[in-house]
Amino acid sequence: QVGPKKEVAECKEKFANSTDPTVSQTFMLDRVFNPEGKSLPPMRGFKYSSWSPLGCDANGRCLLAALTMDNRLTIHANLNRLQWVQLVDLTEIYGERLYEASYRLTKADTPRGELEDFSEFQRRHSMQTPVRMEWSGICTTQQVKHNNECRDVGSVLLAVLFENSNIAVWQFQLPFLGKESITSCNTIESGISSPSVLSWWEYEHNNRKMSGLIVGSAFGPVKILPVNLKAVKGYFTLRQPVVLWQEMDHLPVHSIKCIPLYHPYQKCSCSLVVAARGAYVFWCLLLISKAGLNVHNSHVTGLHSLPIVSMTADKQNGTVYTCSSDGKVRQLIPIFTDVALKFEHQLIKLSEVFGSVRTHGIAVSPCGAYLAVITTEGMTNGLHPVNKNYQVQFVTLKTFEEAAAQLLESSVQNLFRQVDLTDLVRWKILKDKHIPQFLQEALDKKIESCGSTYFWRFKLFLLRILYQSMQKAPSEAMWRPSHEDAKVLVSDSLGVGSTEDDQEEGTSKQASKQSPCDAGKGTDVDDTADDSLPQSSETGGREPMEEKLLEIQAQIEAVEMHLTREHMKRVLGEVYLHTWITENTSIPTRGVCDFLMSDDAYDDRTARVLIGHILKKMNKQTFPEHCSLCKEILPFTDRKQAVCSNGHIWLRCFLTYQSCQSLVYRRCLLHDSIARHPTPEDPEWIKRLLQGPCTFCDSPVF
Repeated sequence: QVGPKKEVAECKEKFANSTDPTVSQTFMLDRVFNPEGKSLPPMRGFKYSSWSPLGCDANGRCLLAALTMDNRLTIHANLNRLQWVQLVDLTEIYGERLYEASYRLTKADTPRGELEDFSEFQRRHSMQTPVRMEWSGICTTQQVKHNNECRDVGSVLLAVLFENSNIAVWQFQLPFLGKESITSCNTIESGISSPSVLSWWEYEHNNRKMSGLIVGSAFGPVKILPVNLKAVKGYFTLRQPVVLWQEMDHLPVHSIKCIPLYHPYQKCSCSLVVAARGAYVFWCLLLISKAGLNVHNSHVTGLHSLPIVSMTADKQNGTVYTCSSDGKVRQLIPIFTDVALKFEHQLIKLSEVFGSVRTHGIAVSPCGAYLAVITTEGMTNGLHPVNKNYQVQFVTLKTFEEAAAQLLESSVQNLFRQVDLTDLVRWKILKDKHIPQFLQEALDKKIESCGSTYFWRFKLFLLRILYQSMQKAPSEAMWRPSHEDAKVLVSDSLGVGSTEDDQEEGTSKQASKQSPCDAGKGTDVDDTADDSLPQSSETGGREPMEEKLLEIQAQIEAVEMHLTREHMKRVLGEVYLHTWITENTSIPTRGVCDFLMSDDAYDDRTARVLIGHILKKMNKQTFPEHCSLCKEILPFTDRKQAVCSNGHIWLRCFLTYQSCQSLVYRRCLLHDSIARHPTPEDPEWIKRLLQGPCTFCDSPVF
């Protein structure tokens, strides 16, 4: 939005028909002014996208900021399973703010020219044309309630770099729901000419978090700008900009990554900034000491013969990956020295894995298990391919043993956040059809020594994958539609007066319609199914396999029951802390207590003491649930469902163990369990329970 629609249309017609070629040609060829383009190809697709940290949307997952080819910046969320929804259009909101401020950043700015002036027309467009946008980490702000109490509220920042070198910093309250979640928007002048790339600099020193914005230019310079975060708990910023590289050597900065590391010699945390500049990698080590901020920088040369087209970094160990368009990927491993650091680099030739390819981009998975590469066909016999077929290829960067060790020693203790590591483990078990002995023993030791539910969930994951590997392959692919004619003519049905002879004739005709390709397909599938499992004979091979499956199934049920009991103890703890004497909480407290104590083999002193306190508080009251259809009592006999005396079946919420007596409910991402939606009359502690992930697989609930 650069002005009133009528005035903008008149100005566009004036500039297009201008006698001055420097005005008319500049206007007609600039797709920012002419997104429709008339005879030019349409502006479809995306320039850039950026993922927020985990925990920003209503389901605790990531938000996606997308910049389209026609320079529109929007934020999307995965609110329902496999459904992406646009939450807000930031370009429209920012344009309205500038229009209300007469296209001035501050009130002290002098008024500029009118829209009829071509330079002013260009200025208003450049101050709203995003180049890049990046998310910060989640930070904590303090919000004052009506009773003057302060509560901590999570927030996240989105920095947007514009063509005129200004940076808009949006602050969003979490969970982000839409326009109403926008807290503030501040604009910073970077002073860098021809900005090309942006990244957040986040540094932690003595439990103090510092932040800033790293901006790179197409002419070469790189510098960090201070960002003043008001009302953000425990956050600090720089006093003045820090120049990391000031030479105008016309090596454009393509990509910037900031990696937090620990300095083994200085015994403190440090920050490594790497930037792709042409065919080189510029690095800068930032270290805060008693003397102030120490800056060491240099370039890594001799990596690629062509310019770097993409760069990514593994923040777990600081490894950097770069690629050029000729299909060569370099792995750079930082090694600390007494003064600064050096890089060891090795070449990864994708041609040895995928053949002759051209690379267009790379990305490393969150825990460093996979490297994703976008490729097209390379040259064949000195000729370029006629058509480009873009493919996403995956290269494993860790072995199964490394992934298993990282899962066992993880500080995250969440399977969903380490899904790339669990995928490597899953693939190994599916291939070998057994859990390696070293992993089983190490996991049992962890469970005995620590007892954390994370290791029980990891054990459940391994047993489920083992059970899946033992099962016989289905006779047909589940995704393939069946071509059998399942429809029956009304005249052929019994209710229309047909005879048995007619039915037999129709059946024989229907059987004869089976095509030879269907018959061939059935034999092929049977052959592959027979090959999937070793079978010594009809009975001798199947019985041991069935016994093995039953044994694994029993182990799975035992682990699920342990996790259920642990979560029941947590729910009962919340009930005890947040209820008064003889208060009905809508949670089947008495049923959960009886269920926990129903097994004589289960002897948990903590659970018995907790249940004793709760029963004393309930004062012989039971507060049973009632069926909404027939008003009969719903007994608590099963953790998964509730059945009344009239046979009405209701599924139970796995987070609160209430019966879901509504037509809509939520389900975990892996379809393990179901949960009910929070209602307005629910107290805060029940709503907090309903925000939790799946107790079996750590997946979010939709």
